[in-house]
Amino acid sequence: MTNIVPTISNDSKVHQKNQWIAVLLIGLLTFANVTTEMLPIGLLTQIAESFDSSTGEMGGLMSIPAIIAAVFAPVVVLFSREINRRFLILFLIVLLILANFMAAVSLNMTWLLLSRGVVGFCIGGIWAIAGGLATRLVSPVAVGLATSIIFGGISAASVLGVPFSIFIGNLLGWRDSFYIMALFLIILLIFSYFFIPSLPAKNTATVKKFIEQLSNKKIIVGLLIILFLVSGHFMAFTFVRPVLQSLHQLPTHYIGVALFFYGVFGILGNFILGLASSKKLKITLIVIILGLAFSMILFSNSWDHYFVGLSISLLIWGFVYGGVSVSLMTWMMVYASKDLETVSALYVSVFNIGIGLGAFLGGIIIDYYGLITNLRITSVILFLTIIFIFMVKSEK
Repeated sequence: MTNIVPTISNDSKVHQKNQWIAVLLIGLLTFANVTTEMLPIGLLTQIAESFDSSTGEMGGLMSIPAIIAAVFAPVVVLFSREINRRFLILFLIVLLILANFMAAVSLNMTWLLLSRGVVGFCIGGIWAIAGGLATRLVSPVAVGLATSIIFGGISAASVLGVPFSIFIGNLLGWRDSFYIMALFLIILLIFSYFFIPSLPAKNTATVKKFIEQLSNKKIIVGLLIILFLVSGHFMAFTFVRPVLQSLHQLPTHYIGVALFFYGVFGILGNFILGLASSKKLKITLIVIILGLAFSMILFSNSWDHYFVGLSISLLIWGFVYGGVSVSLMTWMMVYASKDLETVSALYVSVFNIGIGLGAFLGGIIIDYYGLITNLRITSVILFLTIIFIFMVKSEK
């Protein structure tokens, strides 16, 4: 298990000068895509007040796009075999712009949830095809770096999207967060039109290939790790703002700052733990899971000196979660070095099931038992996830 990325030749027509611009644009697209998905987490309290809804009910803003993404990730791969990837990327950017505008002008929860459904479709499509594009845009020796840039966009959005939404929400209001994201995507659309080259469809995904991957024990175990780990994280993270406000009595103007540093440590975790996972995959995943579980335990305590306690728990949480996307995708690439779009679709599908399930379960637990109980149950689920890692014998 010395090479986690398959050696695939890059397309001959991709101009050397523009190939890294295209990689960067796809990385920015994954960043914008996941940031749009994460926006409601930082705006949860404001949105709930606008529509007179409970905190638990707001979990639907995360679970609906996640469920739709889970369904459409394999569908996009199966039914887009003849579609040029450049056209597909541009089309999905346009849809994502529309979804952000719909959210910004929504007058009721129904309209807002509909916009989140469109986001879910975009997530399923973009995540499913993005992972396999690095092998077509750069030379084989540079695939690892290109893949890190593309998936770095996901990691960066996962940890920076919430502080961004809180900052804009506090400054201008929650609707303006969606307007600004739509503007960013319009700029990205223009650059993508000029710099992303034609990428004729090369995907040969079939139902048979999905079945083959699902017959692989190591892939199944990887999907279970993804499901439990991601569900546990989003049981807690979906409601991080109410926890900070209600449990820890953190002043509103400090929440964005706290989550900004959470995000900074997440970026560090993405690169440090991402590199570690390429060398010691199982050990890295165990460190990530233990770090998440212990941070949940720390976070569930109401600290007398909240600055110290919250700082420790949030920084640990941010750092270890920053390595989640890269490490989990590394697992999938290690144990299924071919059919990258097929494996990516499975990864995206289960990852988003985890997001939706976590947000849904967290909302129910909080409405019935409270914020502290939800955090403690989350830590138990995360500890149990380690069992799956030891079900697979590997070289690393």
